Formats: sequence, structure tokens, C-alpha cells
Amino acid sequence: MKLINTFLDACRTVVRGWMNLLAVFLNTISGGKLSPNAVTILALIMHLPIAWLIATNHYWWAAALLLVFGLFDALDGALARLQKRAGNAGMLLDATTDRMKEVALYCGAAFSFIYSPQPVFAVWAVAACGASLSVSYVKAKGETAVSSHQLTPNEINRLFQDGLLRFEIRMTILILGLVSGYLALAVVLIAIFSTFTAFGRLISITKYLLSNEAK
Repeated sequence: MKLINTFLDACRTVVRGWMNLLAVFLNTISGGKLSPNAVTILALIMHLPIAWLIATNHYWWAAALLLVFGLFDALDGALARLQKRAGNAGMLLDATTDRMKEVALYCGAAFSFIYSPQPVFAVWAVAACGASLSVSYVKAKGETAVSSHQLTPNEINRLFQDGLLRFEIRMTILILGLVSGYLALAVVLIAIFSTFTAFGRLISITKYLLSNEAK
């Protein structure tokens, strides 16, 4: 798991580097008028037609757009840091819209499965959605539990990010499922491993809280 997390962190660093460059470019051509929140909202809005493309079995187009607008999740943060607008309100908006995106995408997948030869996979889409939200819910409750500790909001946000199926990994698996035509398999994998990730985070947070209560 440590090796996997190291690899994922390296990939995130590369993506963040490219997004930093793109943020500088967009900030320059917009004269600093393009706000990070506008990027976040645009990404959310564009996930609605992506969900429709999934629902209507246009998987390749959905994958292409999901890849493009999925990167906006890193772009808004890069833009916020560049414009020195990073703050708790932006973090809240980003986290909330990420969950809304997932709900939309899995609704699209469920609709697609309902009218497929194997409609049972619609249940797996629901499970994937619930398990994915659980991963984020456990993290959010953990952050609330340690909010009284001597930590900055950014430190708290990064405290419980462990686990295999973080948001960007779930989206990567979904994109691979769309491109390969094995969306059903992708959804099943997300449902199963997101559940393990949620329980893993729960155990990690519980240990952290117990260790601090013992001090």
C-alpha cells in the first residue's frame, strides 16, 4: 500500500505541475479575472452532459470530457494558490462539488445499465455511489473530530487522505472503464474497493483519536 501511495503521490505531483502552468496561462490571458470558484462551478456543470453521455452509451465521448474536466479539480486549486485566494470556503465548494459530480456520473451509469442486457449492474452503480460518498463522509467526520486540535485547516484536510480509492483514483478507474467498454467491471471495482477504503479510513481515524485521547 505504501508503494502504491508513493506512486500516486508522484502522479499527483506531475499533474499539479502541469496545472500550475495552465493556471499561470489562464490567469494571464484573463487578466486575473478568472476565479477559482468559477472553474469549480464550470467543472460541476460540465459533468451533467458527461453523465448524459454515459447514460446514452456514448462512452468514448464521456471518457474524453471526463478526463478534461476532471483535471479542473487540480486547476481550481492551482489558480487559487496563484491568486492567493486559497481558503476554507474554496475547500468546501471543491469538496462538495466533487461529491455532486460522482452522484451525477453514477446516476448516468445506472441509467445505462438499466437498459442493458444485464440491468443488475445498476445496483452496483448505486453501491459504487454510496461507497464513494462513504469514503468522503468518513474523512469529513474525522476532520470534524480533530478540529479542536492545534492543526491548520489545510493540515486537517490532508490528515485522513490515506486509502487506495481516493477521488482521483475512482475517476481514473471510471475513465478506463468507459474507454475499454468495461464500465460494469469498473463500477463493481469502485464499489468494492471504496468500501474497503472507507473502513480503512475509519480504522485509521479511530486509532488517531484514541492515541490523542490517551495523551
